[in-house]
Amino acid sequence: MGAEPGPGLRTSESALTGEASPAMRLQILSTEHWSLLASRSLAWNESFSRAGMFLSTLSGAIVALALVAEASAFGEGFTLFALVILPMVLFIGVATYMRLGTANYHEAMCVIGMNRIRAAYLELAPDLEQYFVMSAYDDTRGIGITMGVQPGGAISWIGQIIAGTPTVVMILNSALLGAIAAIAALRLGATASGILIAGGVAFLLGVAAQGGYARQTIAKAQAGYRPLFPTPEGK
Repeated sequence: MGAEPGPGLRTSESALTGEASPAMRLQILSTEHWSLLASRSLAWNESFSRAGMFLSTLSGAIVALALVAEASAFGEGFTLFALVILPMVLFIGVATYMRLGTANYHEAMCVIGMNRIRAAYLELAPDLEQYFVMSAYDDTRGIGITMGVQPGGAISWIGQIIAGTPTVVMILNSALLGAIAAIAALRLGATASGILIAGGVAFLLGVAAQGGYARQTIAKAQAGYRPLFPTPEGK
């Protein structure tokens, strides 16, 4: 009777036949999990750094405008300087807003990947489900649990959006656009009511344009996505 093949021989045979042992599967899943975790961390760091850069640029521009206003007594030099520097700051703000959207999409893809890996962990060890805090499902509810959205349905998602960094940048960009329009109206000799109307309309247009861009981007991402592990009913 031949001797039983050792673990090394069995592993080699599995590799030759294309089969992966549970230990090999766990190692592959763990490697991918850590890779996604690091990638998600990089997305967060980039979001914070880009938003910080925009806020620093905006703060510096406001200080510069204050100095010019004091020196020119809010005269022609102030309006000219404002119409030069504020569009540059607005450009940085719009670029930041678009980049934050890309970073959020990247983070969502990382969360989906990690949720699917947790589903694979539970296939290997179903009895460990009670120890998992984050979700093992890749539908909207599972993604929300892993991303830390508080329970409450649509209201929680709306609150998450309002409190998010992209929304803050969007409002600041719209305020900048309104300020540019108001200063331009002032330079053209508009009345006080005309200046206010120009600023308000530009602000609302900025919010509508950026909000429409965000909705279109999200709709495209959702249209091409199909969850592989939807949350079972009753969970």
